[in-house]
Amino acid sequence: LQFGTGLLKDRFTIDGRLSRITSDGYIDRATADLQSYYLSGAFMGEKSSLRFITFSGHEVTYQAWYGVPPEFLDNEDERTFNPAGTEKEGEPHDDEVDDYRQTHYQLLYNNQLNPNWNLNLALHYTQGQGFFEQYKADQALADYGLDNISMGGEVVSTTDLIRRLWLDNDFYGGVYGLNYQSPSGKLDATLGGGFHIYEGRHFGEVTWAEFASNSEKDERYYENDARKSDFNIFAKFNYQLLPRLNAYLDLQYRRVGYDFLGFNRDGENVEQSVALDFFNPKAGLYYELGPRSNAYASFAVANREPNRNDYVESTADSRPEPETLYNTEVGYRHNWGQAALGINAYHMYYRDQLALNGEVNDVGAYTRINIDESYRLGLELVGGAQILPGLRLDGNATFSQNKVSAFTEFVDVYDADFNWLGQEAVQHENTDLSFSPDVIAGASLTYELFRQNPKHDVAFTLLNKYVGRQYIDNTSDLENSIDPYTFSDLRIRYVFRPGFAREVALTLLARNIFDALFETNAWSYRYIYDGSVALDQGYFPQAGRNFLVGVMVGF
Repeated sequence: LQFGTGLLKDRFTIDGRLSRITSDGYIDRATADLQSYYLSGAFMGEKSSLRFITFSGHEVTYQAWYGVPPEFLDNEDERTFNPAGTEKEGEPHDDEVDDYRQTHYQLLYNNQLNPNWNLNLALHYTQGQGFFEQYKADQALADYGLDNISMGGEVVSTTDLIRRLWLDNDFYGGVYGLNYQSPSGKLDATLGGGFHIYEGRHFGEVTWAEFASNSEKDERYYENDARKSDFNIFAKFNYQLLPRLNAYLDLQYRRVGYDFLGFNRDGENVEQSVALDFFNPKAGLYYELGPRSNAYASFAVANREPNRNDYVESTADSRPEPETLYNTEVGYRHNWGQAALGINAYHMYYRDQLALNGEVNDVGAYTRINIDESYRLGLELVGGAQILPGLRLDGNATFSQNKVSAFTEFVDVYDADFNWLGQEAVQHENTDLSFSPDVIAGASLTYELFRQNPKHDVAFTLLNKYVGRQYIDNTSDLENSIDPYTFSDLRIRYVFRPGFAREVALTLLARNIFDALFETNAWSYRYIYDGSVALDQGYFPQAGRNFLVGVMVGF
């Protein structure tokens, strides 16, 4: 449900929306209940505007993140298997759910200072809170700060329990932009920036235990707070060098700071701080070849910092360095009126790309490492054509190579009793980057009926998508990959204009109309057990044929 008042008294507007989505889920017990609202109010002056926006969402989702074993995928009854909650004897735990609420507040101000200068200011605050609940069997009391207990002369050191892993977080800050356009129209410039702070409080609670020992109500068995600050300032310029040639330059300085509880070199958990400085430039040219075609070229450098886990679960000796990307793009677009085509070639070269390689670091954790060199080289095509009156074809495709030059994989080694013996190093060269298919393609065919009829019209759209093979890790192991897949959707949209409403639109979306069986994501863990290589995997299968019906009434 959504509404808008339009402009009231030539000054005010109010807009809003309410929504709720519920689903039984495709995977067993993977139910979802999603609720949200949006509300916006604005004052519109002659040269300035002020808008306040708030929106919020609450989700309760039964967990299905463990995936499905590969041997279950070809069986329609088993491919929806969900192990979440099954540590409880008998029926699975009813509340093995993710329960999270997030609310946003934004204040936006715009002022046209004079014909050449414009100012934008924005403040924001986001508050989130939620938990993931788990039923855990045979847990060591000591892991939760609880004492062993004595029952009937026997010592009890383990218990079944229900725990909640909480996240209570705040995100706030502001951004600004001062925009300039020269009187001649040849120069557009922006000076802007922002400052943001994220504060996250992580803690765990035991809400029930078979053997409660010395626990207290709402007692926390772990706490870990984290703080991240993000400051940036940038300048952007777009200048007309010649009547058909424009050049642009984008320069950004960014400083990221972490405050966290993590390990020092002596293995002690202490409060630490890290500050990272980045310079991210981008430059390019845009040339109009004619009224229907243009060409462009650009080069950019972007830096990405390690995440919180990379710092918390490592020491200064083992944590990774930031990742740097050098991105070059060249493109061409042409429009013939009834048809259009765009071509974009890109080369993305990474230094110190952040990736998992299975290595256990100096505090016993699997954290990301830096891969010295990797790259993505590809060609993107997008186009469309009006084949006949009422019949239109659109499509896009990406052809690419995504490679790791060389890296070392570390594999855990266990004996026949599953005692950890250490790790073996495996060298790899010229392998594929994980989750990076060489081919992605999509196409849609739309046919419109009654295009000239003022009272009603109908549109049929057939959508198709193909995704090539994806490797689950960076080893290019065929046994550890997601098969290529294709699926098709059919959308029928009927619009009519009755007297009581501006228009009524009925939409039927038939998803995966050919009932294809495919998976879009997966995880894996490779190890050596009793002298043989073993591979644990979890795949995420998608639903077969399903339908969505929608009704929209506009007044």
